[in-house]
Amino acid sequence: MSHIPQGAFLQLLGLQNSACIYQLRSVGLQNQYYIVSGEGTRHLMASPEVVGYESYLAMKPATTAFLSHFREQGMLGQADILTILRGGLNYPLEECCYKAGVRVPNMHFISCERKIENGVITGLDIKYEKLHIAKDVTLLIGDIIASGDTLRLCLAQVVDKFRRRGGSLRRIIFFTVGGTKAIPLMEKFTREIRQVFPQFEGFHCVFYEGIFTVYEDKGVTGINIPDIDFGWRGGIIAPEFRHYVLSFLEDALFEKCIIYDGGARRYEIPTHYEEVMEYWRSLLAVAPQVDFPAFIAEKIGYNRPVSYREWQELNGYQELDVRKLFDLEQHYLDIVSGRSLEEICRRRMKEIQSTLGKYLQ
Repeated sequence: MSHIPQGAFLQLLGLQNSACIYQLRSVGLQNQYYIVSGEGTRHLMASPEVVGYESYLAMKPATTAFLSHFREQGMLGQADILTILRGGLNYPLEECCYKAGVRVPNMHFISCERKIENGVITGLDIKYEKLHIAKDVTLLIGDIIASGDTLRLCLAQVVDKFRRRGGSLRRIIFFTVGGTKAIPLMEKFTREIRQVFPQFEGFHCVFYEGIFTVYEDKGVTGINIPDIDFGWRGGIIAPEFRHYVLSFLEDALFEKCIIYDGGARRYEIPTHYEEVMEYWRSLLAVAPQVDFPAFIAEKIGYNRPVSYREWQELNGYQELDVRKLFDLEQHYLDIVSGRSLEEICRRRMKEIQSTLGKYLQ
């Protein structure tokens, strides 16, 4: 997995309308990286049962909180919104800008669709764009980042069009349910964009609930999807999200990944339901052969035993007082280690069918 830079840690910037805002601190980064944690996004990202318009609503408080924080710091008075169709439609940027008092002069749109040949994804293709070219533009973007291929293609197109038509970019504020690959990707983007627009200030990248990693293989169970499924190991997770998963949704740690497909859970709920159920069916099928302690370690992000100081460094909490969270997590792991993976699978399948099965009717 692609990991957070060694020695990186979280610094709490403060609370904004009950949302916690952290900044990632690390040597040598050109851009600014943040984590925002709110009640709605915690629930959204821990539970695949949150679907449809509810998933959109869940993102509003945390998004508005960060935009308000940025505006109060004198960093944001107005910004254009670039929507990357289809996943970007899940992000409530326009409404949140209104609530935070941020003026939006222009709305930009660009599509990025998979090219599929004989059932195999062979690449990506841009088929639609609507760009308002101007100088010194701040762009707001929301999208999921796993491999980063979509963002790479779309930003290359946007930068090229702005260059050729006499526009320029000042900064990009990016909201994402995303992984660690976003960091080297945006660091590289910044260097490239500055070759075109020397005054480009860089990215302010805002992660919801954590900077996750993506699986590089099929994982302990053999059923995870490389470069798509998110995990905790090697990332930095908001302490509030860890607490939520360990305290309120006892089986959430064992979900396929943190977000599934954001587009499907918003607009194609039956497809989302089938994806979720297929994961749990597949996990149930292999459960008798799964090394359950290794699976728990993969999901929590480390092997035990571990000291409090080691745990802080592993999770980027060196500057945070999170001893109670550590104790809670060790207690949770003691309890869950005695459970049956088959039992967990059957319980989740029953819960998901009860909640989302109605969308198949």
